[in-house]
Amino acid sequence: KTKFPTARIKRIMQADEEVGKVAQQTPIAVGKALELFMVQLVSRSAEVAREKNSKRVSAQMLKQVVESDEQWDFLRDIVARV
Repeated sequence: KTKFPTARIKRIMQADEEVGKVAQQTPIAVGKALELFMVQLVSRSAEVAREKNSKRVSAQMLKQVVESDEQWDFLRDIVARV
């Protein structure tokens, strides 16, 4: 079970013209992958917040995580606007 709504994930996937039918398990797998992705990104951002003695994670801290690790390089265009 995933914390993200599988029906919404399926709708988003099918909104793309290149995507045809979607197997029943596919939105569940995508939801779980999204969940793991978010946990990792937020956990790393929380570590940055702790280092700065902050109780809140800011957009700047998320940006720092993305810019400091090659794993997140696909998000650099997005965080560049922050």
